[in-house]
Amino acid sequence: MESMDLTALKQRIKTGKLYFESKELMAEQQACLETLYDFNQTRPSQGELRTELLKKLLASMGENCYIEPPLRANWGRNTHIGNNFYANFNLTLVDDGDIFIGDDVMIAPNVIIDTATHPISPELRKKKAQFNVPVRIGNNVWIGAGAILLPGVTVGDNSVIGAGSVVTKDIPANVVAAGTPCRVLRPIGDRDREYYFKDWKIDLSL
Repeated sequence: MESMDLTALKQRIKTGKLYFESKELMAEQQACLETLYDFNQTRPSQGELRTELLKKLLASMGENCYIEPPLRANWGRNTHIGNNFYANFNLTLVDDGDIFIGDDVMIAPNVIIDTATHPISPELRKKKAQFNVPVRIGNNVWIGAGAILLPGVTVGDNSVIGAGSVVTKDIPANVVAAGTPCRVLRPIGDRDREYYFKDWKIDLSL
């Protein structure tokens, strides 16, 4: 592939086409990683600074969002987060491509969201070819500890992804899904509105 200017390369990256790294692209990435480093060095008492750094790092971030350090990201600037977002420690964003996260999403520790991948062809991999496919997470989704979301998947509104799952295909809305590969176990139903764990009834009285 012939070399191309940075603007053309960025356009190619956004469309899922194969591309190769460039020095200019890596320089931009390093600037993002400097901001990420600053975020991860903040103290627990520096909540306002953390929010300021996240707004600088991410493509967009809604209100009332919290990410527990350490956060890992290839860029940060390709991740779009809605309102009322919570992520526990060791969230990894392989966001060479876009990651879209809706409102009221909760993410447990050690979750990986991956948009970047490589062709199977040994010849292309030897040349470090790469392509990216966006990941989309709907509203009010809960992703359990250690789950991995692979390039191109969508998780529908209100769904739960069980701990340790590897999500290789789209998961519809309003279901509980788990496993490797992740698969739908059951719909979210009336019983889930009465019991919160096994036979433990929901009781919000004091």
